[in-house]
Amino acid sequence: MRPCLGVGHLLLRWLRVCSRRARNRLPKCVRERWAYAQLLWRSLFYNSLTNCDVVSDSLLEPIFWMVDILTRWFGMVFVFLVVALTSSILIISYFCLLPLVLNTYPPFWIVWHICYGHWNLIMIIFHYYKATKTSPGYPPKMKPDIPFVSVCKKCIIPKPARTHHCGICNTCILKMDHHCPWLNNCVGHFNHRYFFSFCLFMTLGCMYCSISGRTLFINAYHAIEVPEPDILPPLSISYNTPPPPYTFKDKMFHKSIIYMWVLTSTVAVALGGLTLWHAMLISRGETSIERHINKKEAKRLAKHGKVYRNPFNYGRLNNWKIFFGVEKTSHWLTRVLLPSSHAPYGDGLTWDIYPHQKDIMPV
Repeated sequence: MRPCLGVGHLLLRWLRVCSRRARNRLPKCVRERWAYAQLLWRSLFYNSLTNCDVVSDSLLEPIFWMVDILTRWFGMVFVFLVVALTSSILIISYFCLLPLVLNTYPPFWIVWHICYGHWNLIMIIFHYYKATKTSPGYPPKMKPDIPFVSVCKKCIIPKPARTHHCGICNTCILKMDHHCPWLNNCVGHFNHRYFFSFCLFMTLGCMYCSISGRTLFINAYHAIEVPEPDILPPLSISYNTPPPPYTFKDKMFHKSIIYMWVLTSTVAVALGGLTLWHAMLISRGETSIERHINKKEAKRLAKHGKVYRNPFNYGRLNNWKIFFGVEKTSHWLTRVLLPSSHAPYGDGLTWDIYPHQKDIMPV
């Protein structure tokens, strides 16, 4: 058995020597490219940090790249859709619903609908404009005199805490939450409040339209479902009173009501779920990216009998105060329920916001 192993070992050595001599005869450019290809291949395996997540990300990288490119190209299309769909609801509200409200509702409800509807509309327009136009915040390109947790592999710059690289924007974002295609912008430190407020008030506006227009939707649906006399099938059930003849204007009114109710109800459910998700993250002092990171870290420490604590969680109420920039009681009105362009806490580079004080702001 030992002689066979010795012969096999000598054969392998001979093959290696022959392959080296053959490579030495190749041109230098070919040898350099061959060495570079070997280095790339070995880098996939000879790495202590390699795991199933790294391998899967490497295999799916072309798909991620295509998604990033398409999202970058179609960003303005998504913004146009938001503006167009919102404008269509406004047109129906002003030209179809407002005359109906003024003619049929009592004065109290007329004042309520006009005041609440316009307040909600102003909050939606303001926060959407600020979310799209406000920069999310970028770390300095040069090496700053502040602590950083890592170096971005793509930007090759220091990354402060809570900073992540966006493949669509192709840069690092301070306190990055996610890249929103409906804003054509990243959601980061300086526009996170605008994004959440837009989602909140858009959800409230859609719920308002859906609830207040439910009766109109039912009536419009039944009006469209009633067959007209000239298309009734033979031997059909006779009506005691013939169905009312609807003009083109009436049909367009009914279809507009149905379109408005279906669109606002759908958006209220979908966007409402997203708003609740972000509200839960804000209560915990996390972003969407940090949620996944903290979950993995908690599992890793649980295996060693330890408990992970989020260093950016200051308590539910304090997290909301920091997020909205509330420093006194009146700010709940002036900074939350009314349009406000105040800057968030801190610069997004350091996060030492009273880390040991239980109640940051006794509001």
